[in-house]
Amino acid sequence: MRFAFATLFALLCVVGLVWSQQRRLIYFPFGDVPDPGTLGLEAAEAVSFSTADGLTLSGWFVSRTKTPEFTVIVFNGNAGNRAFRAPLADALTRSDLAVLLFDYRGFGGNPGAPTERGLENDARAARDYAMSRSDVDRRKLVYYGESLGTAVATHLAVDSPPAALILRSPFTSMTDIGSHHYPFLPVRWLLSDRYATIERIARVSSPLMVIAGDNDRIVPIANSRRLYEAAGDPKSLLVISGADHNDDSLLAGREMIAGMLRFLRALTEA
Repeated sequence: MRFAFATLFALLCVVGLVWSQQRRLIYFPFGDVPDPGTLGLEAAEAVSFSTADGLTLSGWFVSRTKTPEFTVIVFNGNAGNRAFRAPLADALTRSDLAVLLFDYRGFGGNPGAPTERGLENDARAARDYAMSRSDVDRRKLVYYGESLGTAVATHLAVDSPPAALILRSPFTSMTDIGSHHYPFLPVRWLLSDRYATIERIARVSSPLMVIAGDNDRIVPIANSRRLYEAAGDPKSLLVISGADHNDDSLLAGREMIAGMLRFLRALTEA
């Protein structure tokens, strides 16, 4: 009996610790952001903009042309900062697209702490900033979400449809992913930030592209496929063979970039 009570007490302690520290298990911000020129982004312009709840976020607007084919807002994953997405911005801008890289609250030296509601505010602020620029064609604004950012981008796309929505390594919900990785914990009871993209994806009216790696150990491809299947048309799926979640092929790999460009340029031909 004593052993049973001790085991129960230990389990409750673990659950309590996970509940109290859950956001530390979801968000992994890096503060230091290097000069973009050291990352090969000599054309980057340092920008900042304000959120509805009074925070100032920093970012880079990167373009090599005054008339980009599309402007892509990048919604980052749950770790690092905008510097980690420099290879993506470099590849896209070399193909005559413009890119807005920015950091969420709590990332890249920005004030505040990340939460689901907070990141939704940050996404709206980034879009409003992009739309305010005279060198951005509002009809050719694209949302690109990676991992956690796929949920952020999808939420924004429902309320403010872009020309296209591109989701790299998307997932159905944080509770589904948490339950997959921690089956011994009552994740569905514990999570505050649920990022339930599966509940929103059918309401996206923009053309959709989903990119996934078939060796992804963080977001299983079956989960990404489930989200894709729940989405409406028009939609396109690109599976990168052998790619894991953080592989270079899913950051700015040739196959991925080429697929994105085909998808976007087909929109102008339709």
